[in-house]
Amino acid sequence: MSLISFIQEAGEKLFNHPKSAPAPAAAAPAAPDINALNATAAQAIERYIGSQGLKADGLDVKYDGASQTVTVSGVAPDQATKEKIVLCCGNVSSVAKVNDLLTVAAGAGKESKYREVKSGDTLSRIAKEEYGDANSYMKIFEANKPMLSNPDKIYPGQKLRIPPQ
Repeated sequence: MSLISFIQEAGEKLFNHPKSAPAPAAAAPAAPDINALNATAAQAIERYIGSQGLKADGLDVKYDGASQTVTVSGVAPDQATKEKIVLCCGNVSSVAKVNDLLTVAAGAGKESKYREVKSGDTLSRIAKEEYGDANSYMKIFEANKPMLSNPDKIYPGQKLRIPPQ
């Protein structure tokens, strides 16, 4: 269990922030239903996790817009899936933190590090810094599939899994 920080402006744009229309002069603007908005955001994140082919028994995703925190729980089949689900939750625009309550069914295994992509980073540069070998970039790419579809498509603010050597 841990709280992992993310850059809230970076990531997948899953939430549809509606533009407010001008209200008629006589009508007072209606207050948004915060619980409904949070539930809709949580459902969008859960659909995104599913679209990446990631599954966990009893997966439960909650979103708190006030703190921009996702809380995710359930039982992942392995450590890699657990870490990928956390990344799916965090690499979403408007998410600043992920409260990771996931457990692993088949023993925890070695945990990966998380690394934030900085401007000018490439997977080769990250591999050189993390492993001492730029040619190990495919290890990082494979560890972040299916969220990464191309080793050249990373962006500043994105968090990546860096598996142990």
